[in-house]
Amino acid sequence: MPRTLITGITGFTGPYVADLLIKRGHAVFGVAHGGARSVIDGVDKIYHADITKPDEIWAVVDEVRPSHVVHLAAISFVAHSDIEEMYRSNVVGTRLLLEALSKLSDRPCSVLLSSSANVYGNAREGILDENMNPAPANDYGVSKLAMEFVAKIYEDSLPLIVVRPFNYTGRGQGIDFVIPKIVAHARERAASIELGDLDVKRDFSDVRAVADAYVRLLENPSAIGRTFNVCSGQAHSLRDVIELVEELSGHRMTIEVNPAYFRENEVKTLYGSNALLTDCIGPLNVLPLIDTLRWMLV
Repeated sequence: MPRTLITGITGFTGPYVADLLIKRGHAVFGVAHGGARSVIDGVDKIYHADITKPDEIWAVVDEVRPSHVVHLAAISFVAHSDIEEMYRSNVVGTRLLLEALSKLSDRPCSVLLSSSANVYGNAREGILDENMNPAPANDYGVSKLAMEFVAKIYEDSLPLIVVRPFNYTGRGQGIDFVIPKIVAHARERAASIELGDLDVKRDFSDVRAVADAYVRLLENPSAIGRTFNVCSGQAHSLRDVIELVEELSGHRMTIEVNPAYFRENEVKTLYGSNALLTDCIGPLNVLPLIDTLRWMLV
């Protein structure tokens, strides 16, 4: 039975990845930080450890001795206020995890590292593919690109797979993110909502589709040593999202445009190419945005 370790297992994406792995016959172990929940159905054990502390992450890795690893632990909110914590978690934490894995006598068969499409920055219009030179425009993007460079130190000793997910959403995502914010306002029958530019178009996926892609990459030896966009390949504006939510919920809100939510020189349309991903794992489990919103509104 494969033994798979998921860091950040109690975050937004972790439970979805764990559920799929368990259904595929994996024994799943997790790393959670602080006061996160200790139980997820079907998960063998969740360790409460700080990945930025070498003794703690080594103790977990040495006990689990995973055959596969999904590294999701990170500060994932772009506007996170503690910049030092962001770099320490996203860069140093990854470095310490990879160092611990490299010391195992039986090293993993695959290690999937979650980076971000934020490494591409905001200065390009249209479709983005993996051949484009990174140009991160914020600390989150810089920290994820730095994580990718840290991973290169271990590319000869560990079977690494890097994923760059674009925007994705679903049940369990915090309302700091724009789609859960819109859904929450609709569910609460709020009279109004503050948003930024309604006509900016971005690539939104369903978390279940993203988890499915991660698991299929993890189990595919041809993915090792490569970097993949994980995205729907389609762009939707916030105006589209609002109209769909209003249609599904039967509730209309007044939209208050807040200039503070605008980014200087932000491009209007940005979405990803998933051609490399589909070439590796086959057709994607792409779910229509309206189905994702309907699921979130229940």
